[in-house]
Amino acid sequence: MGDETKKGLTVLVCGGGNAAQVATSMFASRYETYAISLYADEAAKWKKHMMGGRWHDKVEGMKLTLDTGKKLISTPTDISNDPSLSGKADVIILAVPSFAHGQYFEAFYPYIKPGTIVACMPARSGGDILFASKMKEKADSMAFVGFETLPWACRFTEWGKRATILGTKGQILAAVTPESESTRAIATLQGLLGVYPAIEKSPNNLGISLRNPGQVIHPGVMYGRWCAEKWDGKPLAEKPLFYQGVDDFTEKVLLGISDEVQDVCRKVEALIPGFNLKDACTLHRWYLDSYKGQMADDSTLKLSMNTNSAYIGLTHPMNPVDGGFMPDLKYRYLAEDVPTGLCFTRGLAELLEVPTPTIDKVITFAQESLGKSFLVDGKMAGPNLGETRAPQAVGINSKEDFFKMAKIA
Repeated sequence: MGDETKKGLTVLVCGGGNAAQVATSMFASRYETYAISLYADEAAKWKKHMMGGRWHDKVEGMKLTLDTGKKLISTPTDISNDPSLSGKADVIILAVPSFAHGQYFEAFYPYIKPGTIVACMPARSGGDILFASKMKEKADSMAFVGFETLPWACRFTEWGKRATILGTKGQILAAVTPESESTRAIATLQGLLGVYPAIEKSPNNLGISLRNPGQVIHPGVMYGRWCAEKWDGKPLAEKPLFYQGVDDFTEKVLLGISDEVQDVCRKVEALIPGFNLKDACTLHRWYLDSYKGQMADDSTLKLSMNTNSAYIGLTHPMNPVDGGFMPDLKYRYLAEDVPTGLCFTRGLAELLEVPTPTIDKVITFAQESLGKSFLVDGKMAGPNLGETRAPQAVGINSKEDFFKMAKIA
């Protein structure tokens, strides 16, 4: 006789942007779902908008238009800024910028219960290490899931009331720490997402961390265009193309970063026999895997970016000024992707004694642009280190301690 009792599931979605509103609307159509935002009064504004009715029919709740054309109307159980809601949740989804993950982990720590599945979409680099450091002794009783990216391309069409999924990925990489929780965690999250995207299990969260393409592409292209070797500091008449504008100099920078990430991977694999970092591929390989059929010429990294149809017309982040445009060097391409991406890899490389001359140049450029200090005299020891995902930021100062925290040794 089968166990056909009612199966309840409580989901907590973190954030208030596009992805958080889509996830909340989707999950609330089937499960008890709460949304939480710790940003200012965003939660109260969202709740007021949603309960005020959508503009065209005055019906309370949220309307989600799927990429299949189907429409869902749902209402979450509550939208709040109260972190104690985490104690109700079986699954917590973080759909907030990676720099905010630590804030949510800290807020949830007093309330979160054993067995909770905590998933970051995306995790960026070192998400599992940050989770373990903030959750302390509780971390061992939970499952951390690091996703490579978001499941959908999406946007809200009326903030707090209507959202649209523009496209759904066919598959998405995710890793679970500890690995023993993989079957339960991935099955639960697949049930939440539906048939697509299919969650493909990555062997470990370190592979997700080092695979992170944002840590290479965004800082690398910004450095390649705006470093002192390439720019005289004067305004430009037009906004330069970002991906399609990658030249030989920038390609060399990107390849340098990517190669140094690979050096870190090989060193880890040499130290831990049988450990698999297959998903932490080169940047060119990532393009071949991710944009197959969308590149007119994929023979080199530069051409893969220059001829990618998904990138047509996308420009550098720029600010208008008298005489043209100036680069926004405090944009998230540096402000987020360096602290939560490249600093993790550089910190791990330091623990492993792997040289990273290209990464060092890019971090130095980024920290000067941001008015921060992460890397000092060749060490991840700057006064702003605590804002980064570098292992040293959470007190990890040896490769042995890193492997222990990452549960890979």
